[in-house]
Amino acid sequence: MITEASIQKKEIRHRLRLALGPGLLLAGAAIGVSHLVQATRAGATYGFGLFWVLVLAIVSKYPTLEFGPRFAAATGEHMIAGYRRMHRGAFYAYLAITIGTMFIIQAAVTVVTAGLAEQLFGLGWGNAMWTAVILLLCIILLAVGKYPGLDLAMKIIISVLTVCTFLAVVLAFGAGNMQRVAETIPAPYWNRVGIGFIIAFMGWMPIPLDASVWHSIWTKERSSQVHQHTTVRAARFDFDVGYGAAALIGVLFFLLGILIMFGSGETFADGSVGFSAQLVDLYGRSLGQWSRPLVSVAAFVAMLSTTLAVTDIYPRVLSEFAVVLRPAANPLSIRRWVYRSGLVVIPAVAVIIVFNYTGFTRLIDFAAGLSFVTAPLMAWFNIHLITSPQVPEAAKPTGAYLAFSWGCLAFLAVFALGWFYYTFL
Repeated sequence: MITEASIQKKEIRHRLRLALGPGLLLAGAAIGVSHLVQATRAGATYGFGLFWVLVLAIVSKYPTLEFGPRFAAATGEHMIAGYRRMHRGAFYAYLAITIGTMFIIQAAVTVVTAGLAEQLFGLGWGNAMWTAVILLLCIILLAVGKYPGLDLAMKIIISVLTVCTFLAVVLAFGAGNMQRVAETIPAPYWNRVGIGFIIAFMGWMPIPLDASVWHSIWTKERSSQVHQHTTVRAARFDFDVGYGAAALIGVLFFLLGILIMFGSGETFADGSVGFSAQLVDLYGRSLGQWSRPLVSVAAFVAMLSTTLAVTDIYPRVLSEFAVVLRPAANPLSIRRWVYRSGLVVIPAVAVIIVFNYTGFTRLIDFAAGLSFVTAPLMAWFNIHLITSPQVPEAAKPTGAYLAFSWGCLAFLAVFALGWFYYTFL
């Protein structure tokens, strides 16, 4: 017999399914450099010594990132509009952070994808050529498929990646390397080099904090796509699914670095193609040559998902800035023009950076470190925004969760100050 309670439960499940999407876009943007390069390097160099850093990065970023979809669901607006109403300083500060980081981040994520593409396909192309080809493919997909195309592609990519990575970890545990791991002494990390790497590791693990704004935009876009307002409950569920997937796969790549690389005596090449080939070769020698295609596909898919998401979000963010700055103009026309322009200009500058920058790991560490030092500011903005009068009282964080949010902000601030001390003093 159909009861009112069963109808309500069915409606709730239907709403949750409709809301699913932005969280997987977040996971797609997150699972890339932070996982494949930084998490693997952390495990390979320091063993289990930096596991606490991985856990703290995931836990400390949770509330600030969660406030993005919460704000969008509670107000029907993205956080850029919220920053403008809250304080002009916050609005222009985030604009400066976006412009100051978008080219280097686009270049950093794409050059890793380029190295993996060359390793997988072996066409003899250089970084700049592969970067241009990959970005061109992303532009075509986004220009033709727009948000629905991005949403569908990301769901497929994340599903394939999760299966491949989990299988690789299971095989690594069965390869009998735990004795070598137990007997290997990890490198010290309480020094300038170690602290610098920890900051870079935390900067993008599992994703930079300005992704909270990205998620608010994707949540608003998803509501428009399905023609139904996303509830706060549904938005949080979607976020938990995506963030949980990104965190889990981060742990898996960290374990792969430990089980396969730690104590192997290998050092990383400072080039994206060399790094990619070295990574896959180590997996092949440890797990068997038959596993090389599996690892190659998993790694390439991870980076392609990040590149696709980043290629979409920066033009989308700039288009929303333009709409907020010119409220009297035609928002649809402005949004479309700025998005299409950014979709060409940002990748073009990224190709130029890749063509002129030769230090692969230095480029990654610089971009990731830059993201981390701005993290306390982003956390402060988001806490003030989600507790502002713009948000209905029922949607605001309260009690222990709000206190936890302030505690995470304090941790990020202290760690950033520690990095400045170790680096400059």
